[in-house]
Amino acid sequence: MFGQYRRIIPASLVASKPRAHEPSLSSVPSHILRPAYAKTGDPPTWDTEIPILEGDEIECLRAACAVARDALALGGSMVRAGVTTEAIDNEVHKFIVSRDAYPSCLNYMGFPRSICTSVNNVIAHGIPGKRPLEDGDFINIDVTAFKKGFHGDTSATFAVGQVDAPGVALMDATRESLDLAIQACGPGVLLATIGEVISVHAEALGYSVSQELTGHGIGRCFHQNPLIYHHYNEEPGEMVPGMTFTIEPILCQGVATGIQWPDGWTITTTDGGRSAQFEHTVYITDQGVEVLTA
Repeated sequence: MFGQYRRIIPASLVASKPRAHEPSLSSVPSHILRPAYAKTGDPPTWDTEIPILEGDEIECLRAACAVARDALALGGSMVRAGVTTEAIDNEVHKFIVSRDAYPSCLNYMGFPRSICTSVNNVIAHGIPGKRPLEDGDFINIDVTAFKKGFHGDTSATFAVGQVDAPGVALMDATRESLDLAIQACGPGVLLATIGEVISVHAEALGYSVSQELTGHGIGRCFHQNPLIYHHYNEEPGEMVPGMTFTIEPILCQGVATGIQWPDGWTITTTDGGRSAQFEHTVYITDQGVEVLTA
């Protein structure tokens, strides 16, 4: 009832969460600065305070965001029938490293690859693998790069060949919801406004919004406060200059509730409907908002 596409299902129901494994020097050369978790897989504890960036810190974040942006563009350029998500991951990894940056996903809580690739009914955190993309699929590629001590995060959903009309409509609505949310940002704006803007747009078009996955503060840490909810919420807090965070709405054709696979990462919709996601890292300025990954 959701359109013409092949649902993604797990290859096995046996628990198979990857173990943390420090990347080799052949994969990430020693001269590249690594985040602290790269060795153990253990992420840092979140600070309860919201970091406010200024001066050189913003320039370092811009550098990381530029790598992530260009890496996402490379990954998107590879999207076509017959290409595996593993092949996309390999090329994006090489590109990030070539820019003297570290692929932030790699070994974060044991994640085994450098990017997330989520196809069709996969909501998020898909692990790149050997399944070739098929005509009519669509795929979210999520890229984060660590450079100069800062993380830059972005994602987009790409069509594989000819995607059916319901799929195109879902992708368009999700991209529009991100754009509208960014336009609403600025100093003094409530953080909860983001969820309201996205929900109004999504629900008017008949889509649900994931409440299980959020945007997040970003900078020296991959994930930090504030959490950015994309659904209606009454969370406190307002945007102030120097605040940096991601906005990354996930819209679903049916129920937005997810189920996690035995691999401990991949999350798919419970009803098999497709989901789409677009993401930018933004910076609140004195005058408004700057999209750092544009």
